[in-house]
Amino acid sequence: MTLGRSLILVLALVAVAAPANAASENIYDEKADAHKLISAAVSEAARSHKNIVLDFGANWCGDCHALDAEMRKPELASLIEKNYVVVHVDVGRFDKNLDLARKYGVPLKKGIPALAVLDPHGKLLYAQDQGQFEDARHMEYESFKAFFEQWRPKE
Repeated sequence: MTLGRSLILVLALVAVAAPANAASENIYDEKADAHKLISAAVSEAARSHKNIVLDFGANWCGDCHALDAEMRKPELASLIEKNYVVVHVDVGRFDKNLDLARKYGVPLKKGIPALAVLDPHGKLLYAQDQGQFEDARHMEYESFKAFFEQWRPKE
């Protein structure tokens, strides 16, 4: 095999492996006690005057990774950091933390990721009820930005 062909083969393998590596990063802590995470988030939000985003999802979910990637883009990440405490709630294979989804009015049967927004004291402001983010892979950046701008704390 020539050097040129070897280089092309290596680049092709890297290109194929890169998305898999990005999607394999765990966003949701599968061992975490989500009740405690939310309680800690409410305490932090009350201190910092931020709202809380509950992100119900799972590490196997491609759209959950797409949402996370959008949330990490610099402009949106800055908006989120300034205005929100984010809690990633693992739903496993729709067999974990279902009580929390019910409590916050998020019907997981509509799809994940699913978001709920709480005020700094833990009061529900918004619950995604129609699978609005279940197709995050195909959503425009502006849709994510508009959502986080709409639900940030009022000054």
